[in-house]
Amino acid sequence: MKSVFAGRTIAVVNDLSRDEQLYLYRKTAQLKKKYLSNEDVSEFRISDPDMSAYLIFMENSTRTKESFRNAVQFHDIKLNVFDPGTSSCTKQESFSDTIKMLFGYSKRSLFIMRTGEEGVCHFLEEELGEYAHKMSYDKAAFLNGGDGKHEHPTQEFLDEFTFLEKKDWDNDEIHIVLTGDLYHGRTAHSKVDGLKIFKKVRVDLVAPPELAMPDYYERRMIDNGFDLRIFETIEDYLNQDDVADIWYFTRLQLERMGDKVKEKEPQLRTAVTFRKEFLDKIPANSKFYHPLPRHKVYPVIPDFLDHTSYNGWDEQSVNGFFTRTIEIAMVGGKVGSDFDGLGLESHKKEKNFIEKVPLTRKSHVEDHYKVGIKPVNSGIVIDHIGSGEDLETIWNQIDKIRRILKLNCRSSHGVFHSNDRTVYKGIISLPDILELSDTEIKKLAAIAPECTLNIIKDESVLEKFRLHMPPQIYNFEEISCKNENCISHPEKHQHVNTYFLRSKDSRFVCKYCEKSHSFEDIWDI
Repeated sequence: MKSVFAGRTIAVVNDLSRDEQLYLYRKTAQLKKKYLSNEDVSEFRISDPDMSAYLIFMENSTRTKESFRNAVQFHDIKLNVFDPGTSSCTKQESFSDTIKMLFGYSKRSLFIMRTGEEGVCHFLEEELGEYAHKMSYDKAAFLNGGDGKHEHPTQEFLDEFTFLEKKDWDNDEIHIVLTGDLYHGRTAHSKVDGLKIFKKVRVDLVAPPELAMPDYYERRMIDNGFDLRIFETIEDYLNQDDVADIWYFTRLQLERMGDKVKEKEPQLRTAVTFRKEFLDKIPANSKFYHPLPRHKVYPVIPDFLDHTSYNGWDEQSVNGFFTRTIEIAMVGGKVGSDFDGLGLESHKKEKNFIEKVPLTRKSHVEDHYKVGIKPVNSGIVIDHIGSGEDLETIWNQIDKIRRILKLNCRSSHGVFHSNDRTVYKGIISLPDILELSDTEIKKLAAIAPECTLNIIKDESVLEKFRLHMPPQIYNFEEISCKNENCISHPEKHQHVNTYFLRSKDSRFVCKYCEKSHSFEDIWDI
């Protein structure tokens, strides 16, 4: 049987379902036990001379890169270490051109990447899909070794494996402290989804405001059903009685901070550094974890803890080799034929955002279309713009519609009372335009959801449509992800089309970096 994981990309934690993650941890435990007992481990080893693994680390790395190097060398496949410092990347070549070039050298390819830009692996997975078909090659797999301050899924998997070991494989409940640089710490961000393997999750966030978890990650934790508490310092946290037994520290990523934050470095370090006087306030069975490296002068986990029972980070670091070996075995097709759990949910087809409104009678153009509005014998009337909103919001929507749809034509517009005179609404009258293109209709729905589009002929409403917010908004020149580190951001010059997915709470999440935006924020105009 072919592995269900063959050719899969793991760019974020949610690229594996909960059952798939638990399967990864079970296989890792089997490998670790046999490996350390010097037993036969060939059942986990890929043996394929036509398969190449590329280590492409655009940012410095020691543990992730070296554990992946050793994980690849466990398998009988070709290892290629790509040096960006001597490559055409220094000549401003795009990611897609570089990866396509490397992809052409092997029939089966795995790319293990660390990048400063966020969302790279998902973009490249899409970009190479059609190219692989054209070349009659197998689909390339991508493993994200960390992208900007977005996610670090392979670190998350080794962390969760380590937590399960600590809890003797009981995944009923976890109570964890996340402390340190939670703003920039992608290992902390990945906990938002990685901790879902536990049935009940209690998370205590400990960081001063300058290092606090971004609010959209906090919202996702709450949406995932986590019990969430927030504290500004470890000292504040330990002044209450409900203290977790699993502590996860992250270093202060000064290289990603602005000058104003750096000026507060001493106070920030003090807020998230463990001290000896705290020892009698934590549970006796507590374990401390850290993705490493620790700062040699100002470690948030000081060295007085190195040779104590609280040291969980040494074992955690070793586990990176085992989890990454299995991840490669999974996406390389060696492991996975015996998986019988639930995979990723298929995306449900969203209902059409264009709703045809039945006409109860052959209605003439309503009087209010002619009061202060250019009369329409035949053409289009956009009605109910911003209905119920304040006047400023409605006028802004009218202005945005005119500019984005480039309605530089004979027309009129205004803000009027609704029929029952309880709320205001905007109207645009277009007597010379007989139809809008599909793209224009989608733009209109995105700009002014719940407006109506009235097709007028011979002074009667021929057809009427209510436009709902589209489930996806993409390929519009007027939108962009506002995360300057995103692979789709215009200043990255990677020619990636902006793509937003509407979330359950009607926010817009970038497909690549997963930054959450309000509706107003996605527009450039």
